[in-house]
Amino acid sequence: MPLSDRSQNCSSPSGTNDHEVIGTETHTAYVVMVGDFVFKAKKPIRTAFLDFSTADRRRTACEREVALNKRLCPDVYLGVAELTDPDGGEAESLVKMRRMPANRRLALLVTGDHDPSSDLDAIADLIARFHAGAARSEEINLDATADAVAARWRDNVSEVASYRCDVLLPSDIDEVDRRARRYLDGRTTLFENRIREHRIVDGHGDLLADDIFCLADGPRILDCLDFDDHLRNVDCIDDVACLAMDLDYLGREDLASRFLDRYCAVTRDAPPPSLRHHYIAYRAFVRAKVACLRYTQGSHTAREDAQEHCRLAVQHLRTGTVRLALVGGLPGTGKSTLSRGLAERTDAIVISSDQVRKELARLDPSSRQGSEFGQGLYSDAMTENTYTEMLRRACTLLATGHSVILDASWTQPMFRERAARVASLSQSDLVELECTTPRDIAIERIGTRPPGDSDATPEVHDAMSRRGAAWTSATAVDTAAAPEESLNAAEQIWHSSSERRQG
Repeated sequence: MPLSDRSQNCSSPSGTNDHEVIGTETHTAYVVMVGDFVFKAKKPIRTAFLDFSTADRRRTACEREVALNKRLCPDVYLGVAELTDPDGGEAESLVKMRRMPANRRLALLVTGDHDPSSDLDAIADLIARFHAGAARSEEINLDATADAVAARWRDNVSEVASYRCDVLLPSDIDEVDRRARRYLDGRTTLFENRIREHRIVDGHGDLLADDIFCLADGPRILDCLDFDDHLRNVDCIDDVACLAMDLDYLGREDLASRFLDRYCAVTRDAPPPSLRHHYIAYRAFVRAKVACLRYTQGSHTAREDAQEHCRLAVQHLRTGTVRLALVGGLPGTGKSTLSRGLAERTDAIVISSDQVRKELARLDPSSRQGSEFGQGLYSDAMTENTYTEMLRRACTLLATGHSVILDASWTQPMFRERAARVASLSQSDLVELECTTPRDIAIERIGTRPPGDSDATPEVHDAMSRRGAAWTSATAVDTAAAPEESLNAAEQIWHSSSERRQG
């Protein structure tokens, strides 16, 4: 797991190099700054995730750190030096680095008055180029399957528990564990697709704003994860999600989104929003774990750090929960309007029964058809085919990490039961919304709406009302109110569905 510490400072405090000797300490290294250079020594420790217990192991670790970091900034990592003992003791290996100007540290730039947008664009572009040339192989792919990612989550949860500290609430750790496992259990297809798309690389592994410096000739990205190759074999989105998480932690969620959007645009990658949230949550929980370790080592600031990162993990796991929403109601109740608005706010994909029905009949979706309720295009057999096709499409999208909104009447219990099974099998939250409005308003809407997918008439509205069965599992949304009010109510239900399930 990434273990760089925010107290580490490989830079000149004022941006100009002097000859004052400055030393800092992390939980895995001693760092000394002398003039233009930085020297880093590994601590002689052994933990669950690294072993620096002998001088040979520390020398190997230093050599590995230099070799890996030269991939992104060869002019910063200068080589391995040795600290010799005049009394004839064993020499100690040190990583020798060029010292960076502290006033160009990304963590400082994003929290100050400076507009860091162009710097973040340059960072996204650099990482995209790095990923394009990074190592890929079948062996590397094995570290990014759904099972492998699940194992990483389990290891993190287990390690947090092993510290036996009272920093994080057991209920928060359990929620993180449940949500992460549930997402992965239902998204095997998504992770298989990512591997087929060649999105898995030997990456950086620990992109943090404290370790990035924005210089005039381009960014320098330091301190990659060097102690475990498997943890550096990641989905490209996992890699960049680390920096997005850190920007979010620093209070710049806007910059986090901009950075990810830029990276995805440059690399022509279009991961589902849920995957971005999942990996941000993973990175946040890793940092929470690291802070718990620092707390056990006596850090006074680690408690708040761990709690804030855990909160961030829970937030993104909740937001990234995959959902199947049934937005139903009689004709004219505004379910299509509500579906489109909810999709815009939640990044979900809408599947409309009106459109699917006409696609199956090979008709122009915008054409008006004269079939009466229960006949022709609206026969029971055609309705059965329509719902079957809607749920088939939903299955595919849910498995690949996309939340789905199914816009249909949902007046028949058998179709609602099938949808519930789809949600359960795909480990997705089921959201059921029934649009309601007085009959006179619905009839007026039917008569005045512009041409579109729907062929409903007042007669169809009344026939469906007589035939439909009560939808007791749905939450009613009053669509007679202003559209914004109805949409706000629906969005609140959308987000609370996951909390009810997990509570």
